[in-house]
Amino acid sequence: MSLSEKVVIVTGSSRGIGKAMAMGLAEAGAFVVVAARSEESRPMLPGTIHSTVGEIEDAGGKALAVPTNVRDEESIRHLVNRTLDEFGAVDVLINNAAIGSYTPFLEMTVKEWDLVMDIDLRAPFIACKAVAPIMIEQGGGSIINISSHAATNIFSSTLSADGSDIALIGQNYGAAKVGLERFTWGLAAELGPHNIAVNVLKPLRPVVTEGFLAQRPDAD
Repeated sequence: MSLSEKVVIVTGSSRGIGKAMAMGLAEAGAFVVVAARSEESRPMLPGTIHSTVGEIEDAGGKALAVPTNVRDEESIRHLVNRTLDEFGAVDVLINNAAIGSYTPFLEMTVKEWDLVMDIDLRAPFIACKAVAPIMIEQGGGSIINISSHAATNIFSSTLSADGSDIALIGQNYGAAKVGLERFTWGLAAELGPHNIAVNVLKPLRPVVTEGFLAQRPDAD
């Protein structure tokens, strides 16, 4: 479909993959809602929702920054309502916000498990619940859930030229991404009759983003 003046929410778009998608969508003519918690840049995690919007606007695009904590159901509802107030529609939702993990199982705490599950699996469920009725009323829409090679791989793919940079992926992260893919397939079957496409976008190897480097600063 044409992206001209389509309203697209991208979670986790202050940096990394989310920011790249937001920039590309805006360049294609979409009105992009940049959603994340980051309102202040940090040395290890540069970039904010405001800097992403600034870059989009400097390039001639249209975007809106909405501070969003995807672990908070009310914050997600506010994101959707703010989008409707500004643009009057939600055509596309991209559930990109995520947190990775390389903590070994025997060292992993319940808190670490819950954090990844909350952000990587529970948050997309809440966001989909928030936008689906709107898309049904509009006559259709699109939901894209960002998965990972971790859904089908135990070890991360090699980043270094000599093949030495391999790490065991956290069981919480892998399990969350498997769950996200199964959720996507089921949701596609349920929402398809309402003209809502639900798909997974799955990078097949690690993408070196600010978040990745914050967890693995030794990666080449």
